[in-house]
Amino acid sequence: MQIPTTNRLTTISNVACVALLVSGCNVGPDYQRPAALSSAAMPAAYADSSASKPGKWKTAQPSAHLPRGAWWQLYHDAELNRLEGLAESNNQQVTAAYANFQQARALVNVASADVFPQLATALGITRQHTNGSLSGGHGSAFNSFSAPLDASWELDLWGRVRREVEGSRANLSASADDLQSAKLAVQAEVAIDYITLRALEAQRNLLEETGRTYQKSLELTQTRRSGGIATDYDVSLAETQLKSTEAQVPAVTLQRVKLLHALATLCGQAATSFSVKPAKASPPSLPAIPAGVPSELLEKRPDVAAAERRMAAANAAVGVASAAFYPRITLNGNAGFQATEASRLFNGSSRLWSVGPSLNLPLFTGGRNAAELAAARASYDATVANYRQTVLGAFQDVEDQLASQRLLAQQLTAETAALQAARRTLEISNTRYQGGVLTYLEVAIAQSSALAHEVTVVQLSANRVAASVALIKALGAGWCAEGKNK
Repeated sequence: MQIPTTNRLTTISNVACVALLVSGCNVGPDYQRPAALSSAAMPAAYADSSASKPGKWKTAQPSAHLPRGAWWQLYHDAELNRLEGLAESNNQQVTAAYANFQQARALVNVASADVFPQLATALGITRQHTNGSLSGGHGSAFNSFSAPLDASWELDLWGRVRREVEGSRANLSASADDLQSAKLAVQAEVAIDYITLRALEAQRNLLEETGRTYQKSLELTQTRRSGGIATDYDVSLAETQLKSTEAQVPAVTLQRVKLLHALATLCGQAATSFSVKPAKASPPSLPAIPAGVPSELLEKRPDVAAAERRMAAANAAVGVASAAFYPRITLNGNAGFQATEASRLFNGSSRLWSVGPSLNLPLFTGGRNAAELAAARASYDATVANYRQTVLGAFQDVEDQLASQRLLAQQLTAETAALQAARRTLEISNTRYQGGVLTYLEVAIAQSSALAHEVTVVQLSANRVAASVALIKALGAGWCAEGKNK
């Protein structure tokens, strides 16, 4: 059979020209990021002026590709670095977030596949029998061999496919930000748990050292009682102090064990065999805080970036829903061979082909398309509200942590002064007790006060370092990257 090549090329050329003319037409709104807040509500600077640069505040410009770096190295603790490495490699929350990212990447390829023509073949061999009663004769049986190639291509006249690709790419970016957010959350939790664990170790060491001091005080009081200087009450009070302090050690140890188990889970290890190397120095120290924390660091927050990308995906979904009101034109074609004998399948006379467009026009859908468009628009409005709420939460988070840094520093300064005063009081009380001026009750009161202040100083020091971790997390772990770029 002679194929009309000229007519076929003319038809294909005409279809291609139409496709090119309308290929740039995308129905639905083009994405423009809404303002995070109204200009009137946007603060000019952080409320904590000691850590803020007036005039540097601006709406967050999220980006998933800004560097973050190993910010925990600011604390110069080798064991913390080791634990962070374990968590990065083995944490199951991070693993799940990475799997979600891989899924989103695959879905981009799924959506992009509709941009290209779809080809398929179905080789077939069938045995057929005709109905003789319809032709007035006897029926006949014969074989049918076929080797077709089917092709279809949707002319994306209204941008439905392009909007789907746009939305899937935005979701991929959001998934990448979710992965970074999961990593940051785990990293911060590891650091805070580790800092708290070291503080509990310091508190336990303090209680044990105090217990040894109380043991000596008890022995001294017993000696003084034998000499008729101290009373049974003094001995009983000294013994009560000792036993009370010893009873606190298991409670602190239990808290440490629970934190150790939590660290094991974060690091993807079984709690049964997990351990942390003994501290060779004091707990991690507070890193230097920049004199001014620019609000631009909010750009590094992955949760803000993810919320912004989900707005873009929802906006693309509005375009997809809008395209449903327009006709869908698909160019269909098939070519191949068909014969009743296998030996004649690929002969020229066995060739067949067809090509032509198909039009799918939504005349009546019972309101389905309108409802789906309304749902898409409502979903977009929800993502806008979620984005703005995320930005507000980011501002609150930073403000909370800046306030924590300032107020904990003030509290620690005052508590350190109180501890020094309590130590002087204890020293004076011991001297006067040994001179027979005071009873052991005054000494016990001074000892208890000094111990309470010691424990509070240890706790406040750890809380301040942990708050610095929370601040780094609130800023999207931007300190380390900023510092290295300067």
